[in-house]
Amino acid sequence: MRRATHGYIWLYWVIFFAVVPVCAATPASRTEEARDGLPDAPVPQSVKPENQPASSATSSSTVNGPSGLAERRQTKRILYIIPNFRSVSADVKLPPTSTREKFGIFAGDSFDYSAFAEVAILSGIGDLQNSDPSFGGGFTGYAQYYWRSYIDNTDGNLMTEFVFPYLTREDPRYYTLGHGSGVRRAAYALSMIVITRNNQGNPTPNFSEVLGNGVAASVSNLYYPSTDQGLGKTGERVALQIGVDGLSNLLKEFWPDLDHTVFRDKY
Repeated sequence: MRRATHGYIWLYWVIFFAVVPVCAATPASRTEEARDGLPDAPVPQSVKPENQPASSATSSSTVNGPSGLAERRQTKRILYIIPNFRSVSADVKLPPTSTREKFGIFAGDSFDYSAFAEVAILSGIGDLQNSDPSFGGGFTGYAQYYWRSYIDNTDGNLMTEFVFPYLTREDPRYYTLGHGSGVRRAAYALSMIVITRNNQGNPTPNFSEVLGNGVAASVSNLYYPSTDQGLGKTGERVALQIGVDGLSNLLKEFWPDLDHTVFRDKY
């Protein structure tokens, strides 16, 4: 995921602009408006997804308010392909992640079948765009993109979801806001690039995002051509990946709206 950043930007923007019109037509506040005059529903303390531990990153259980309308929720995958294991549904409170659970988040994002499919798609984009002519074309060229992209993806996930969250005691999960205007939610999603939660649930600088991506981009110098190495190229990869992660947060924030409205509308 670290090398095929241009492909990620293309993919996330396409999906994000598909989400925005749906969210504008059916804002997240619609459920809250339907509750006017009704007592507030209790905030769930924990939601245990089927076949997952209570502290799992993704809550896949539907929470119903007194109005009987289904709340928007995160799913384990976005569009059945993009891994979404570390997203937490709005208003769901989970206990701190243990070291083992941090490793499980990294492993789920890196070794699930969806990770292989995602890398395959992005490698194809890189091959079609001929983003690195030294790789050549055809099956051999595609293989060059694929194995490097997969190592990028795994290495980046290892650093940003396990190693640095363990060292800095940060929570690698994305906590969906899910309420308020679209502008507020978008600003919140982008702010999660620089501010995250620690193991106690308090705000903390997102060292894992910056330092983790920095280390991952530096490691990639070991297996990319000399034209893609050096301080300038490494800095460019870090900046691009942080931008991709910002787009990813936007997609995660608004994905429950699209999923609820288009794929499992309960109204």
